[in-house]
Parts: sequence; C-alpha cells; structure tokens
Amino acid sequence: MLKLLTAQQMREADAYTIASKGISSIDLMEAASKAFVALFKEEYPDRNLSIAVYCGTGNNGGDGLAIARLLYSAGYNSVQVVIARFSERTTGDFEINYRRLAQLPGLALRELKSASDIQEEPASVIIDALLGSGLNKPLSDQWKELVAWLNRQEKTVIAVDVPAGLPSEGPVNKEDTVLKADLAISFQRPKINFLLPDSASHVRDFRVADIGLDEAFIQKCGGPYYLTEESDVRSRLKARERFSHKGTFGHALLVAGAPETMGAALLASRACLNAGAGLTTACIPSSGLTALNTAAPEIMALLREEPFLQGSVDWGRYQAVGVGPGLGTGRSGLAALEAVLKSFQKPVVFDADALNLLAANYELMQQVPEGSVFTPHLKEFDRLFGKHSNWWSRIETGIDRAATLGCTIVLKNRYTIVFTPEGSCFFNPTGGPSMSTGGMGDVLTGVITSFIAQGYEPAAAALLGVYVHGAAGDALRGYVVSPSRLIDELPLTMERLASA
Repeated sequence: MLKLLTAQQMREADAYTIASKGISSIDLMEAASKAFVALFKEEYPDRNLSIAVYCGTGNNGGDGLAIARLLYSAGYNSVQVVIARFSERTTGDFEINYRRLAQLPGLALRELKSASDIQEEPASVIIDALLGSGLNKPLSDQWKELVAWLNRQEKTVIAVDVPAGLPSEGPVNKEDTVLKADLAISFQRPKINFLLPDSASHVRDFRVADIGLDEAFIQKCGGPYYLTEESDVRSRLKARERFSHKGTFGHALLVAGAPETMGAALLASRACLNAGAGLTTACIPSSGLTALNTAAPEIMALLREEPFLQGSVDWGRYQAVGVGPGLGTGRSGLAALEAVLKSFQKPVVFDADALNLLAANYELMQQVPEGSVFTPHLKEFDRLFGKHSNWWSRIETGIDRAATLGCTIVLKNRYTIVFTPEGSCFFNPTGGPSMSTGGMGDVLTGVITSFIAQGYEPAAAALLGVYVHGAAGDALRGYVVSPSRLIDELPLTMERLASA
C-alpha cells in the first residue's frame, strides 16, 4: 500500500532525505524541477508554446524559477517569468535560483509588487508556482486578486505540486479562491485532496513526479491514508490450487431484487459467480425465477416468501451474504433485512436498499454482525451517518464509524474509499467515468460478497473487490461500460492480476 502524506509530512520527508542522503535542499529542488519538466515535456512537447511561469517567493516559487530555466534550456523558446513579490520574505533556495536565472539573459522576467501591477498575459500556458503546499489558510488580499485574475484569463494552467489556494488535505470550501489547473504535477505523492470530488473544479487531472524522497521513511510515516497499488492486489489474490473444487470457494447468498427491480439481483448474483464464488444462490421473489434461470442458469434460487425466510432457510449453508440490491424499502424488503440480521451471524455485505432501510430503522444497526461491509454511495453514506458539507468531513466520519462499528465502509467515488475497522483509509485508483452507469454498485456488492465467501477477510475482500471491479472497467476502455460487460470481464481481469 502506498502511503499518502499530509503537507507537513511531505516537508518532514524532504528534511529527512536531505539529511540521510547528504544532499542540499537546493539539489533536492533541482531534482524536483527536473522531474516536473520531464512530465511537462511529455504532456506539452511543442517547443513553440508561449509559457509564463508565475512564481511566489517561497520554495514553490524557487521550483518555478528552476523550471523556467530548465524549460528554456530544453528549447522552449518563449518562456517568461512573473514573480509575485508581495512581501520582502524569500527563501534561500528561491534566491539561489533567482541568481541562476539571471545568467540566461534571453529569458524574460518581470515582477509584480502588488496585484494592481497585473498586465495582459499573452502566454497560452501558465505554470503556477505561486504558493504550493505551504498554504494553511484561504487566499486573501493580493494573492486572492491575482489568482482570481488568472482564472479569468482562461489559459491552460499547470500547477507545480498543488494549485495556488488549494489545501493539500482538509476541507475545501466552495467560496475559497483557488487557481483552476488543467494539470497538477505533484511531487512524490498525489495530494490527498486530489482524490476527492471537492477538488474537481480546481484540478482537472494530475500526475505524480518521483523526486527521489526516501521511500522507507515515507512508508513509516503515521496517519491513516493509503493508495492501493496493483502489487497489493496481486499479492493477496489466492491461487486456484490443482485440486480445488466448488466447495473450496464457498457458497454466497444474495438477498436482492423485487418484482420491478430484478435486474439488480441478476447483476449482483452474476458478479458474485464471475468473481469466483464456488456456489451462488439468489434469494429473490418467485416472480423473478424465470428471469434468473434464463439469464444465469448457474445460479441457484431461494424464493423469497416472508414465512419461508422467517424459519425455513438453512443459513449455515452460506459463507457470505450480500443484501440490498433492488430489494425495495417497503414491508417485504424490511422483513428480508430483519431475517438476515436475525439469522446470519457472519459478516454481511449491505448495499443499496439495505442501507436505506438501516438508515430509516437505525436501531437495527445494533444487530449488524461485526466485520460486516457497508457499500454506500454519497447520499446513502449521509443517510446513514448524517449530513456532511464536504468530502473531508466524510473521511473523518468514515474512519470513526468503521472503527466504532467494527465494520468496513466502502464509500463509492471516482477514487472509492475503503475505511477499515483498524482506522485506515484506502483510496482505490482503478475505474473511471465510463463506469457511471446504474447497476455498477450491484456488481460491486456481488464481487465483495464473492470474495468473503471464498475466505477473504471482509476488509481484504472490500479492498480487492473495489480494485478488481475498477480494473475490469479499465480493461474495457469504452466511453461507456455497462455492468453486464464488466461482469464478463471479471474473470479475465482476475486471471491477469493473479498471474502477473
């Protein structure tokens, strides 16, 4: 798992690297600037671009001065530097790079003593090296005026490390002024806020530049934030041994569907099957039996009549139960949920209408088995745990509630977040907008339930499930990926990951 750092921890990693490797801070700045320029050249190879590098007078500004020099030396023949000198304070590394820049007389430089000195900007590309990750409060006064003016220019903006005005972590307030970046090139790690929807209007995309910080030190840093990597999934996926059989991989039950929403039950059950459960049973209304037999004859049916659920189900047959997709929130849906809670004491995967029923009947949370998995989207999360004004507060709630309930919470998002009972917070990198289609959550429920049935611990099942689910969507590479196509891709994705 890739450790994610706060801005303060990144500064500590800088200091440790300088001390442990015996290099100077200006050498580390030069390495960071070279790494930035390497990625910039990949994204913008046209040497005839007109570029303006806007620099503050701190270390982010020092990066900007070095970047301008390196771009000019690399053949970008229209580079100018604009220094926002809104105070007398500078850093030593800024001053060193300022002197180095003076040795290139062909590189244009101008200074702003105040925001009132702003002139028309002819450059087509702006590189933002104004403030970086050192910001700890909203922009005000001259900085706010400058950033607001730059936003009105509607130029292509590339941020050095983090756009001016955007905190690396913590709440992002809608009213704050932030420079809107088309691309942020972040040093060593993505900023945590890049992974949250609150940053969407400020950062269109980001890339990460390895600047040579000490990775062993970073991985030992405290804090709950991680990014799941493919290597983590490969190392955790269990091999299918030579004498394996259907009993080896467990029996999963999906309690799902209503007469008008059988599609959700079919998607969840088929995903469970294709993610590797040895046996899959769908607990559905009798009206859905023909649809189930037609769409997926491999899946067994448990017909859901309320008296039957109350006393005639052999719950001991199942290693995992998922409940909720298409279940409905009426009396019959509530009865099914109550039957699961009363009769099945192993971890349960709760999704969709099961989450809405728990939110409306919160006393039932006391009956949720320890180790269970909740898979809410944004609105379901807020129904369960209260309204939130920003995504950072949802992270804080997710960490707290997962630990308090002893459960895993999967908050679905572009970078789906998995909160574990131990207090960790894992961001998932796979998947994308092409998967923004009804039914994708039903598929994810089936995948996670399948992994639990196969013997994975619930938190591991959630981490693996969201990664595999997203990776299958990535493999299809369509403008729109349907849940049915993704289900068919699951075995191929798992084979690729397990054999890599």
